Amino acid sequence: MTAVEVDRINVFMAVRRAQRPARRAALSLALPLIVFLAIAFVAPILYLLVTAVGNPETREVLPQTLRALESWDGISTPDEPVYAAFANDLKVAKDKSTAALLGKRLNYEISGMRSRVLAAARMVEKLDTGPYKEKFLELNKDWDSRETWEIIKRNGASFTPYYMLTAVDLQQANGSIKRVQGDQAIFLDVLARTLFVAGLVTLFTLILGYPVAYVLTIAPKAIAGFMMLMVLLPLWTSLLVRTTAWVVLLQSDGIINDVLTALHLTSERLQLIFTRTGTVIAMTHIQLPFTILPIYSVMRSIPATQLRAARSLGAPPSSAFWRIYAPQTLPGVVAGCLMTFILSLGYYITPALVGGPRDQMVSNFISVYINRDLNWGLAAALGVVLLVVTLAIYLLFLRLVGADKIKLG
Repeated sequence: MTAVEVDRINVFMAVRRAQRPARRAALSLALPLIVFLAIAFVAPILYLLVTAVGNPETREVLPQTLRALESWDGISTPDEPVYAAFANDLKVAKDKSTAALLGKRLNYEISGMRSRVLAAARMVEKLDTGPYKEKFLELNKDWDSRETWEIIKRNGASFTPYYMLTAVDLQQANGSIKRVQGDQAIFLDVLARTLFVAGLVTLFTLILGYPVAYVLTIAPKAIAGFMMLMVLLPLWTSLLVRTTAWVVLLQSDGIINDVLTALHLTSERLQLIFTRTGTVIAMTHIQLPFTILPIYSVMRSIPATQLRAARSLGAPPSSAFWRIYAPQTLPGVVAGCLMTFILSLGYYITPALVGGPRDQMVSNFISVYINRDLNWGLAAALGVVLLVVTLAIYLLFLRLVGADKIKLG
C-alpha cells in the first residue's frame, strides 16, 4: 500500500469520526418516530399475522387427549385410552370454564361441535370411572367419527392454515387442500367485489377530479381559493357525517329523486339507497379530494408558458394539451389514483350505511367476525389477505409506472 493510499484512508476515517456526532444527533431526533412506528404500525401487523395462523385452543384444553392421539393410526376409531384422556381433559375444562372455547374453535370446522363438546363436558362431570368410550357413543354417535378425531389431532399444532385457507375459499380435507363448494365459497367473491368497487371509485374520481385540478391552476386567485376551500371542506368533516348526509340524499323521497322527477328525467323514483350505485356515488364524493390534491400539486409545477409556446408553433389546443401538458401530470394522476384505490379497499362505514347486503366489502366481514362472531382468527386472515392484495397492487404500480412517476407534488 502506497503512502498516498494510506493518506486517503486516514482522511476517510477522520471524516467518518467527525460525522459521528451528527449521525448520533440525527438518530436521537428520529428515535421517537421510530419507536412510535414500531408500536403503532409494526407491532399490530405482526400481531395480525400471528393471529391469522395461531391455534392455541385445542392444545391448551386437550393436552392429555393430544398425547393419547399420537399413537392413533388415523384409520379406525380411537381406543378407550383416547376417550379416557378426553374425559379427563373435559373435566378440567369444565372446572376452568374453557370447554366453550374448545367447542367454538372446533365448530369452525365441524358444525354442531360446540353443543357436542358442552354436552360431553356436562356428562363427564358426573362420571367417576369408565368405560368412557361407551358413554361418549351413548351421548352422541358422532364421537365415533374418524373425521372428528382427525380434526382434533390436527388442531393440536401451534399454528394452523385453517384461517388463511378459509379466507381464500379453500379447505383442508383428507390431507389435501380443496376448493370450498356451494354457499360457503364467499370470500373470493367479496374480495373481487371490493376490488371492483375500489376501481370504479378511482375511475370516477379521476374523471371528475382531473378537470377540477386543471381549473384550479388556471382560475384567478380569488376563484381558485374559493374552489380549493370547497375541495378541502369535506376533509374537515367527519366521514360518518358525510356518509349520513348521502343516506338522506339518496333515499327514495330524498333530494336527488325530487330533482330528477321535477326535471322529468325519470318517470318514477329511483332506488339509490342500499345499492352499489349509491355506494359508489358516496365513496366517490368522499375520495375526490385525495385524487384532486396530488394532481393539482403536480399541475402547479408545470409552466403555463409551455402550452402557449406549443400553440404559437401551430399545435391545436387539444393536441398541445394531450401531447405536452397531460403527460407531465402523470405523476400526480398515478399518486392520486393509487391513494384513492388503496383507501377505497378498506372502506367500512360507507358500504355499511349506504350499500345493500350484496355491496358489503372485505372490511365489513372483518368487522362481523370481530364484533359478532368473535372469530379473531378468520378476521385476522381476511386482514392479511387485504394487506397482501394492497401491497401487491402498490408493487405492481411501481413496476408498471416507476417510483419516480409517483409524486404528491
